[in-house]
Amino acid sequence: MRRPRVSPLATAFLVSAAIFAGVLVWLLADRATSRGDALKTAGLAGGAVAALYGLWLNDRRRRVEEDRHELERTRISDERFAKAVELLGHDADQVRVGAIHALGGVARSRPETYTQTVLDVLCAYLRRPFAHPEIDKVDDPAAASRELQARRTAQRVIRSLLPDAGSGGPAYALDLSGARLDRFNLSGKEVGLLGAQRAMIVNGVSFTDTSFSGSVFFTGASVHGPVDFVRTKFGAGTGFRDFTAHDEVSFREVSFALPPDFGQASLPEGTELP
Repeated sequence: MRRPRVSPLATAFLVSAAIFAGVLVWLLADRATSRGDALKTAGLAGGAVAALYGLWLNDRRRRVEEDRHELERTRISDERFAKAVELLGHDADQVRVGAIHALGGVARSRPETYTQTVLDVLCAYLRRPFAHPEIDKVDDPAAASRELQARRTAQRVIRSLLPDAGSGGPAYALDLSGARLDRFNLSGKEVGLLGAQRAMIVNGVSFTDTSFSGSVFFTGASVHGPVDFVRTKFGAGTGFRDFTAHDEVSFREVSFALPPDFGQASLPEGTELP
């Protein structure tokens, strides 16, 4: 037969009453203690138990409320994330831009949970096929220009989510293999692994004071516009094999933890390799 459950309040009351009675009997047995003092002391002892129970109950309620709020925050963030990912494929460029900013907001509100995930999604967006209106033949230049603006927004949000170099923040990975980028700028940021194999970058790229703690791959990548590796720090292996630069490349004060691979790279005449 199942025993009836005793509530914490009843338990606290019984314990308080037992302590009151025990202290009262013990003090009354001492002839030097008056009846009034015995009642006062026993009351304080029993009241202390009730007070401790009240503190415990308030703390428990607070923790339950915090857990409820955390679950609600998680639910809202999950819904915002799912909706934003869905809207990245919308035909209207203003909707895509709004979705990109929404993803950035989700990452900032729950960085430990969502930052790397949002970065992965935005990188996947930039890996989508895209004909750049400045170097490719496009059927609808206006539509291509609008998509270019959305892509620039995605790049800015990616940059905003990365910690500053030297800040001790987490080193996030960026997979931009095969991506079409424009005015790509990670200057002054801390990055983990960067995969940019076969990436096409238009209007230049800047990595001034960027710190890479993981491997970096520019294998088969091509850049139209100036390439800036000024004071860039590479903390692991770096691959520039088959890398093509169509404009000036600067490696001024760059540092490599391991010898970089420039095999079959095509660089402008006069480029000073590190």
